[in-house]
Amino acid sequence: MKDLPGSERFFGQRLMAKTDSDTQRTPPGLPARLKDWKDQASWEQFDQLYRPLIFRFALSQGLTESEAEDVAQETLLAVAKAIRRFQYSRARCRFKHWLLTLARHRIADHFRRQPNGVVACALPPADPGTRTGTAQRVPDPSAQAAEALWEAEWAECVTRLALERLKARVKPKHFQVFYLFVVKGQPAAQVARALGVNRALVYLVKHRLKPQFDRAVARAAGELDTPGLSLGAAG
Repeated sequence: MKDLPGSERFFGQRLMAKTDSDTQRTPPGLPARLKDWKDQASWEQFDQLYRPLIFRFALSQGLTESEAEDVAQETLLAVAKAIRRFQYSRARCRFKHWLLTLARHRIADHFRRQPNGVVACALPPADPGTRTGTAQRVPDPSAQAAEALWEAEWAECVTRLALERLKARVKPKHFQVFYLFVVKGQPAAQVARALGVNRALVYLVKHRLKPQFDRAVARAAGELDTPGLSLGAAG
């Protein structure tokens, strides 16, 4: 039997992480770096960043946690098998759109394996605002709806990475102020009381850190996605 490439061995042995690992840093142009199967550091970064993204998207489509873990694993394996056939082309789709297609196919496979297209599993926790009941847990036929959910999860992943980088570069108290005031949207007076600072500092922190955060978001978005990659026959 032919040995699996390093990336496939890595994902084959990888268990679903229970930590918030999607905030780890990633090297520039990560998707493009994955063409090198021997680059274990990049593959590990890819796993840490994208596995939670795919997992959360699968949950949003009505799968259980166990099923979502399977979808994440299967999607990452599919990337490992196909990534070397990617070529650079400005006219073709972005990496994140291709990854969405892979994830949706794996989700559809899980639904097809169930009788009558209904997922046979226990009811989700009692939270009607975030999960669906067993009888309604069927694939969403709307590609636009699925893409909107994917974009929301992607944006959250980008924001998490940007916040992690900002946190590493500024004073802890200043990051707390920024997070509560700008990210969480709490009133300045409430933030000042909670952290024991004056309101002037709250506004000053926002003024100083918001441009840094915006740049971090732009950088993270560019690193997590690679425009101009197309799936075609390698030369």
